[in-house]
Amino acid sequence: MPEHNEPEKVWDEYDWERFLQQQDRKTERYMELLEKYIDDPERDQIIAREMGWPHMVQTGEPDWAEISFEAGNGYDPADDDDDEEDEEDEDDGDGDEEDEDEEEAGSDEAESFELHPLYQASFALTVWVDQLFEELGEVQNHPSAVKLATNSAVASAKLAAALSDDDVDEIGMTIAYLKRALKAMTNALDASLQFGREANLSAAKRRQLEQRLFHVRDGIIELMGDYRQEWRRRFEK
Repeated sequence: MPEHNEPEKVWDEYDWERFLQQQDRKTERYMELLEKYIDDPERDQIIAREMGWPHMVQTGEPDWAEISFEAGNGYDPADDDDDEEDEEDEDDGDGDEEDEDEEEAGSDEAESFELHPLYQASFALTVWVDQLFEELGEVQNHPSAVKLATNSAVASAKLAAALSDDDVDEIGMTIAYLKRALKAMTNALDASLQFGREANLSAAKRRQLEQRLFHVRDGIIELMGDYRQEWRRRFEK
C-alpha cells in the first residue's frame, strides 16, 4: 500500500486488461446464473449468494453500478464521480448555469468518439455487412455469417469504449479496449474467409469486404501504437 506522500499508481494496459478479464468472467458467471434461475422467484437472492455478494442478498435487485467494479483491487473509477457529486451538493445553488454547461460539455465529450474516423469506418462496416446479408437472404444464418456480424459489432463497441475516454490517467484503459477491438476484428477476418466461400460471394464483394475489414484492423493497430507512444512519453521518464 503506497505511503500518503507517494503518487497513486497509474494503471497501464496490462493492469486494465487483467481488470477487464476479471469483469468478463464475473459477467459470464452472472449470465449463466441468470439463465439457470430466470424463473425462480428467489432468483436475485440465489444469484447474489452464488456471486459472493452477501451485502446484496436481502436488498432486492442488484445495484450494477456497485457490482461492476467489484474487482477486489481497491480502485473504482466511479469514486471520482461520487466525489464530484459531493462537491456539487456543498454549493449554495448559485452554480446552476455552470452545472448545465458542465453537463453539456460532458455530453459532447461522451459523443466525441462518434466523430473519430476509425469509429465511423467501423460503424460503416457493420452497416455494410448488414446490407450484404439482406441481399444474400438466408445465407446470413450461416455460422460464419453470424460470427462475422457479431465480431464486427463487438469491434465497433470496443472502439467506442476506447475512444470515449482518452484522459491522461486512462491511456492504459484505452489501449486495453483497443486490443479487444483488434481481437474482434481478427475473428471477423477469419469468419469472412469462410463466409466468402459459403455464400459464394463474387470477387468484387469479397474484395470490398476484405478491404473494409483490413482498413479497420490496420487503423486499430496504428492507433494502439500512437497511444503506446504517448504512454511512454508521459509515464516512462
